[in-house]
Amino acid sequence: MSCAVEEIRLSLPHIELAAHLFGPQDGQPVIALHGWLDNANSFARLAPKLKGLRLLALDMAGHGHSDHRPAGAGYGLPDYAHDVLHVAQQMGWESFSLMGHSLGAIVSVILAGSVPDRIERLALIDGLMPLLGEPETAAERMGAALAAQLAQSGKRKPVYAQMDQAIEARMKGRVAVSREAAELLAQRGLMPVPGGYTWRSDSRLTLPSAMRMTRVQALSFVHAIRCPVHLVVADSGMLAQNTSLLGSLPFSVTVLPGGHHLHLNDEAGAASVADCFNRFFTVP
Repeated sequence: MSCAVEEIRLSLPHIELAAHLFGPQDGQPVIALHGWLDNANSFARLAPKLKGLRLLALDMAGHGHSDHRPAGAGYGLPDYAHDVLHVAQQMGWESFSLMGHSLGAIVSVILAGSVPDRIERLALIDGLMPLLGEPETAAERMGAALAAQLAQSGKRKPVYAQMDQAIEARMKGRVAVSREAAELLAQRGLMPVPGGYTWRSDSRLTLPSAMRMTRVQALSFVHAIRCPVHLVVADSGMLAQNTSLLGSLPFSVTVLPGGHHLHLNDEAGAASVADCFNRFFTVP
């Protein structure tokens, strides 16, 4: 596979999204979805190591160089799934595979369970199901989310005088990443503003979700998937400790050394994930 990457923009009926396109034109069509507050550069190390794939790494709405959703709109899982179907339509892909990391893996599972006839393969990196809720806390959660939405207009994103300060902040974020990973994400995630730099991402992405699925609801999507699935779990990531869930899944799981961003943190991690996925995409 060629290491060349093409920058493209996708004008969907409701939003314009940016993406990186890798691989031969006759490769297997794959849409790659990054994690929360990341961007298409999440796959910058992994994509060149993959073979035979026509991989479209999307800047999901509100991230990277993609548009933010209009005022009054939100960033729910159904909205992301809707975006992906429009992207596939614009690419002319009636059926396609999905590759997802973290939030992107969750969206991939939602989509593969909802439209199983259209998804050929599912390659997941340290992500599976959204944060879960209990039915009895639904009203309380909705109230807190509505209050946070009303308060959001008065908040401003941080401004960093130097780009390196933003990179260091990303390294120490809610999910820590290596300096190299933070630099790659910052290349696509930062923009200049008066006084320095700030993140391009929509500040509404940090709002709490108004509703959460129950465990039964989330698992219904997992069990509705009909295509081959391979899940890569980072041994120091978010899923590794949930052994009961991992042991009950109806698809293959590989545990690899590394943190939540193992495919991006260093070349060794990217190579390990690529080895798994290259075998997965070539098995009949």
